[in-house]
Amino acid sequence: MKKITLSILLVTVSFFLEAQSYIGFLSDNYSGVHGVISNPANIVDSRFKTDINLAGVSVFGSNDYYGINLLDATKDGYSFDLEAKTSPSEDNRAAVNVDALGPAFMFNLSKNSSIALFTRARSFVNINKINGSSIAALDDDTTDDFIVTENDINALGHAWAEVGLAYARVFTSNEQHFLKGGLSLKYLQGMGSVYVVGENVTIDYNDDEIDLGGGIITGSITSNGNLTYARYAEFDNDDYDYKKPDKSNGFSADFGVVYEWRPNYDDYITDDPNLNGFKHKNKYKLKIGLSITDIGFVDYKNGIKEGFNIRKSNVNQNQFESEPDFGAALDRFYELTNADTGYKIDLPTALHLNADWSFNSKLYLNLNTDFSLISKDRITANRISNVVSLTPRYESKWFSFYMPLSVIESNGFRMGAGLRAGPLYLGSGSVISGFTSNNNREADVYGGLKIPVYQGVPKDKDEDGIIDKLDDCPKEPGPVENNGCPWGDTDEDGLLDNVDDCPEEGGTIENKGCPWGDKDGDLILDNVDACPYLPGTEENNGCPYKDTDGDGVYDKDDVCINEVGTVANNGCPEDVIEKLQKTLNDYAKVILFNYGKASIKEESNEVLSEIIEVLNEYPNATFTVEGHTDSIGSYGLNKKLSDARANAVKNFLVKNGIDSSRLIAIGYGERRPIATNMYKDGRAKNRRVEINLIKK
Repeated sequence: MKKITLSILLVTVSFFLEAQSYIGFLSDNYSGVHGVISNPANIVDSRFKTDINLAGVSVFGSNDYYGINLLDATKDGYSFDLEAKTSPSEDNRAAVNVDALGPAFMFNLSKNSSIALFTRARSFVNINKINGSSIAALDDDTTDDFIVTENDINALGHAWAEVGLAYARVFTSNEQHFLKGGLSLKYLQGMGSVYVVGENVTIDYNDDEIDLGGGIITGSITSNGNLTYARYAEFDNDDYDYKKPDKSNGFSADFGVVYEWRPNYDDYITDDPNLNGFKHKNKYKLKIGLSITDIGFVDYKNGIKEGFNIRKSNVNQNQFESEPDFGAALDRFYELTNADTGYKIDLPTALHLNADWSFNSKLYLNLNTDFSLISKDRITANRISNVVSLTPRYESKWFSFYMPLSVIESNGFRMGAGLRAGPLYLGSGSVISGFTSNNNREADVYGGLKIPVYQGVPKDKDEDGIIDKLDDCPKEPGPVENNGCPWGDTDEDGLLDNVDDCPEEGGTIENKGCPWGDKDGDLILDNVDACPYLPGTEENNGCPYKDTDGDGVYDKDDVCINEVGTVANNGCPEDVIEKLQKTLNDYAKVILFNYGKASIKEESNEVLSEIIEVLNEYPNATFTVEGHTDSIGSYGLNKKLSDARANAVKNFLVKNGIDSSRLIAIGYGERRPIATNMYKDGRAKNRRVEINLIKK
């Protein structure tokens, strides 16, 4: 008796209904006719001419009592009773869902409308308010006796078939804003239902209490509480041989809308309505869908609903189990308090919010929320669990891959994976977490086959943006205005004659096909001549150079811009040049170096600063920095030392603000003495640095 009760409870408690079938796959723009499951608006403006589903099934399962590691569970010697983690509470809940999409197809009625016909079989089991201590008592292998104590437990099992028709159309396509909507109407055929509601139920089972004589004993069942037991009329007949219920049908509806934000709408529009060549592409940056599904119920008109008071002691287990079915056992041993015919089972009505972000044509991120609109306490209704899923995916025409990350009501986080490869789709919303978590309480899997017929890519052999069937010159690129044929280019300037203001003269696009003029005759075209009415030079952007003092030396070369000078003196008067040179020579004589080195002594910094002030007074002048030595030492060494000293001075000047282009450093070594090297004084005069004005 204990094992039978435990098996019944485990079959029902092992699974917790998930919120959405085909996790991950339904986020794919290439899911096709499956789109009607979550939002009927999905079937219009799709990537398919038609999509035919052959068969597909999605099975979900999880629970909030037992937790396992699926990888460990596959190993030899794994003990479910000993190694599974348990999470008992006074309100453990459970359910199971199988969702099979049978033959189904969708096709386009027009550019802006589509329909889908589909068949679907579904089954739900919901069990609520299970006391975890009852499961623990049934799972105790140390004794066959057990006590089950429940307050307000209820359980519902329901299976039905659907035949549906969905219609969707585009409401508006206004530049970057796109809106479509859809509606599904479904005929429902009930395939069976049963529900049990218990109030303050206790069951005390003693395995060997009743002596039947001859050494044979059996268990006794003592129970208390009230029980409502409802089922379709054919449920318990003929040793559980299945018969389809009579008079058990109903109708339901789904409806939804989808908004798309298309910031790059210019890439997908044309003035010619016949040039609709973008059906094969996703055009949105952001897509948001909102839908409500499964609004309706199945009416079991011949269903049986009975209430029992199950207060009774020492019911013979042998006699209880000899009854043909559970209903017959209730009728025999317990008091019937009420009976009725007919009941309705509500479908798992739910709200779905979906947002899909496109990073590019291949990579997407999907956020999906499924929220039950059915109360947890509603006894005659199936219910989904609330869930939020975040699914990154790679998507292309023939292949997609997804990795859904979900948080489920009462069950926490899970991670899965799925793929679509042409006609095949398969996946799971929990396969990764199932093999990595030691407390996994959910499992699901789906798979199926379909025949996809994708939207074709219009042929455009010349790639001019006009599809071949509308192109008068399909092998030559041309504009829409000329029906796809190229305009002529008489002057061969790269600008078509229809927009060339000078079709007989070669010109530029910037000047509308006409050549640029040269008004001042300086051989610099007006479009690049900063002074188109004054002849100038190319170096000065077509403008003439200034000569402020009128001495024939342009300001750019004139060291003395405001004083009349000569060309030989760089635009300066002779006395100015002589004064400048003398000043520099006087300063240069006191630039001192460390003996035998190119490093400048610190006491020379002050005179170098004064040299900088002089150079800044003549910003257009250029100078040589010349290094000289005496004849002591080898010629090569002296040459190298003089060059290093000249560059040391130049580097100091540049570092302190003098433009390096104004300075030329050169070392002459011992070649240019100004005194005899025979004596000490003469050699001292020869060890020098000179700064000289370069005359042009």
